[in-house]
Amino acid sequence: MAKEQIAVAELITNIILGKTDGASRVDFFPQKQKFPFDKPYEQPFPRATPESQGISSDMLADLLRDLDTSNYTDMHHFMVLRNGKVICEANFAPYRSRIWHVTHSMCKSITGMAIGLLVEKGKLSLDENIYDIFQKNLGTFTKIFRPKVTVENLLTMTSGITFNESGIVSGNDWLTSYMNSSITGNPGENFLYNSLNTYVLSAIVTERTGQTLTEYLEPRLFAPLGITRYFWETCPKGITKGGWGLFLCTEDMAKLGQLYLQKGKWNGEQIIPEFWVEVSTAKHKESIEGTFGYGYQLWMEARPGSFEFNGMLGQNVIVYPDMNMVVVTNAGNNELFQDCVMLNIIRKHFPLDFHPADVLPENPCAHSLLNRLTAELEKGTRAPQTLPALRKGGWKKNPSGLRRSSNARTNTWNYVKELPAPDPNQFTRQLNGKVFELSPQSIGLFPLFIQVFHNNMTEGVQKLSFTCEKGDFFVNFLEAGEWHNIPVGLGKFKESWLTLHEESYLIAASGEFTTDENGTAVLKLDFTFLEECVRRKINIFFLPEDEILIRWYETPGKGMIMEGLESITEEISNNFLYGAFKGAGGLDLLHKVMEQTIEPVSHGYLVMPAEEVTEETDPITEDSSATTAPEQITNDTLKTTE
Repeated sequence: MAKEQIAVAELITNIILGKTDGASRVDFFPQKQKFPFDKPYEQPFPRATPESQGISSDMLADLLRDLDTSNYTDMHHFMVLRNGKVICEANFAPYRSRIWHVTHSMCKSITGMAIGLLVEKGKLSLDENIYDIFQKNLGTFTKIFRPKVTVENLLTMTSGITFNESGIVSGNDWLTSYMNSSITGNPGENFLYNSLNTYVLSAIVTERTGQTLTEYLEPRLFAPLGITRYFWETCPKGITKGGWGLFLCTEDMAKLGQLYLQKGKWNGEQIIPEFWVEVSTAKHKESIEGTFGYGYQLWMEARPGSFEFNGMLGQNVIVYPDMNMVVVTNAGNNELFQDCVMLNIIRKHFPLDFHPADVLPENPCAHSLLNRLTAELEKGTRAPQTLPALRKGGWKKNPSGLRRSSNARTNTWNYVKELPAPDPNQFTRQLNGKVFELSPQSIGLFPLFIQVFHNNMTEGVQKLSFTCEKGDFFVNFLEAGEWHNIPVGLGKFKESWLTLHEESYLIAASGEFTTDENGTAVLKLDFTFLEECVRRKINIFFLPEDEILIRWYETPGKGMIMEGLESITEEISNNFLYGAFKGAGGLDLLHKVMEQTIEPVSHGYLVMPAEEVTEETDPITEDSSATTAPEQITNDTLKTTE
């Protein structure tokens, strides 16, 4: 096997065996920054009623309801612009406006903009051979036996180079590994989506300018558009990741779509060359089944002339030139790519034969109802839908009144017996001061998605405790010798920072005391990572004799990770762990073990009072323009988990 295949197999093996600490071959270095609440938000779009821009408020409300109630969407942020004005914006609790969100592959289109700037300045040609650009990274064999791979091949995802996303766990020097990897087919012929193609485009920017991609774009793109709140991760060698790793606010994503809608102009200045906008948004290659073609780091959309900046799990900027419209989404959907339920819902509401009017008569009643709907979504007070159990573990009704994502339905049960929930005040008093030692101790607070994408691997939670202080309820986790004290809102979300290995993540935590169908008391926790696509859900069952059973989930989780596991079955089949399973079911058994790793179960045993649990305060501050939902506690009382 190639070294990247071995590394992937080893990583999965270590995760299965609970050896996540040190599981990756990539050196970890803390780089994730705290969200900069103190930075002012610049150049916001003007707001307007939908009707003033030719769109019906009723139509947008129907679209939001469909997105909110779909079983396959978990919406975080949504925004619609027409004629350069925001006509609809919704934040789905506990996510709130003007906080950045991971963009995943949506940022590939931004890397493409940087290439366009280099081409315009004569610093790069699309037909240049990347092996000429990076000769110093080539081995002797590669220099002799290598076809030509051009910059344009990278832009159109037709390089044919086999070193892909899975290779990033194989070591620190991604560029050298990529340049010396094998090639399938003839470069330029077959579309094969590969995020490392975009990473190499970022490396080209650095090679030709002496600056990282982020440094190069700051004065040329981000500053002119007033984009101040962003962060882009680098590889261990300091090269901006390019194809992923960018955190960006929803409205700033909309600015990028509006920039392309305006042929690269912003406030009368040509920011991106017009020729580059036109050539990059033209279809160059047929893409995967169910999609509409690929340009230069951009996807074509169903509507003629439309295109999309697309990131997995629902990070999108959709541009409709014929309607002068931009639609932006952030989500944590249970689907990866462009052909997904969320985008099909949007396409349904903007069908090919739909053409908005220049202006519609104002409809105060419909606009008021739209505003009420968006307020309910942001506050988390929208009444839940009464739905059948569409999936294993679905519910019949939601007794808590909390808004749940559709993905949460896989983690709950039917309330067949209508058992009364425990009294929260009484239960928190009973739990106060109790400390439980966990077994096994390999399960971490960070979901696997975050661990792998940010290379921030967990050591596992050793102990769990509960404390009450001044009316606040805390669930505390001892991980890597450090207590993380998380304030949990009962029936609402409370925000705090969760810091592991010097990287801080903004989370919102809610809890609900209830009972299962057998009458066992349960504390259901939802830890939402507000800057990410994922949530960590934990159900704690309180058993007799001061024992607890804990079921751990992440959403989106098992379905996505198992889908990725299928793609590397061949690599795992040659690993020693698979050999141990051959006589007992082979990969089927391995898949079952992996499922149990993704959704593990642990036990806790009462050990002592919680004198060792300490708290520190680190208020979350933000500028006055950011919206804080009423259910959130005030900033000066927010607790840190650092």
